[in-house]
Amino acid sequence: MDTTEPPLDKPLRLPLQDVYKIGGIGTVPVGRVVTGILKPGTVATLAPANITTEVKSIEMHHESLTEAVPGDNVGFNVKNASVKELRRGFACGDSKDTPPISTDKITAHVIVLNHPGQICNGYTPVFDCHTAHIACNFLEIKEKCARRSGKKLEDKPKFIKSGDAAIVELVPSKPISVAPFTDFPP
Repeated sequence: MDTTEPPLDKPLRLPLQDVYKIGGIGTVPVGRVVTGILKPGTVATLAPANITTEVKSIEMHHESLTEAVPGDNVGFNVKNASVKELRRGFACGDSKDTPPISTDKITAHVIVLNHPGQICNGYTPVFDCHTAHIACNFLEIKEKCARRSGKKLEDKPKFIKSGDAAIVELVPSKPISVAPFTDFPP
């Protein structure tokens, strides 16, 4: 039995799964609340485009909600944002409480699970981060580390391969909104 409390006290994060234009209603982003609480009237920031909008209403399974909490899959109507401006992979957060931001560089702890050959600086795989699906270039493999303990094994290795863990500097092909694992653990 899982007794963990939902992360209500953390800032709002809701990765967009899709965005719809509904006649008579307007623009409706859809996604699952990961942390925080979404309420009608919330002034929201949608990153990486840095669009600020107001949440007019929230629905889950065709029923109106007064709030959405972690785990809720919801659609929410927003003011003054077109369906063309928003897309899957964007992150929604409260503009007044640690809003999501765009980044052009990511420091990541990666574990290579199953990859033929070696991975060197310059390699550009596609990463999935929440609902974003984006190519990221390995700018620099900073260090190889132990998979379990995280202990540094080698500085600036020439390559990594299947079974290795490493700290790497990634550059996404276009802006993305990500947050430190320490601030927003899954």
